[in-house]
Amino acid sequence: MTVLDSPIPRFHLAMPVDDLDAARHFYGEVLGLEQGRSSDTWIDWNLRGHQFVTHVAPERAQRIHNPVDGHDVPVPHFGLILTVDEFQTFAERLQAAGTEFVIEPYVRFQGQTGEQWTMFFLDPAGNALEFKAFADDSQVFAA
Repeated sequence: MTVLDSPIPRFHLAMPVDDLDAARHFYGEVLGLEQGRSSDTWIDWNLRGHQFVTHVAPERAQRIHNPVDGHDVPVPHFGLILTVDEFQTFAERLQAAGTEFVIEPYVRFQGQTGEQWTMFFLDPAGNALEFKAFADDSQVFAA
């Protein structure tokens, strides 16, 4: 089954960026997303079947952080839940590209409900991204 056939609805997310060329390089080359339609002020990206759009919007709100597991987690943030193998491969890709992590890849809540690999980094415009992988996918929404 492809994401287009999935009963789970696809999402649309638009994020502000201050430099469209930097966004094009980061999302297209570093993250490897397929580029869709674009104009002088925005670019559509295929984020595993979800529509992610970068829009030029040079003014930004102040950044906020919340403490989680001994780290300052940037808010807002977005990303995907991957398999553990996909997470490891993606982390290696980011490290090879010289990505500066806000929170380096590590296992959060180890040995507890919701154990997960996680990493945080910023795009060139300062938008925070989190990619994660659960040790047990059935615990994504566990309390």
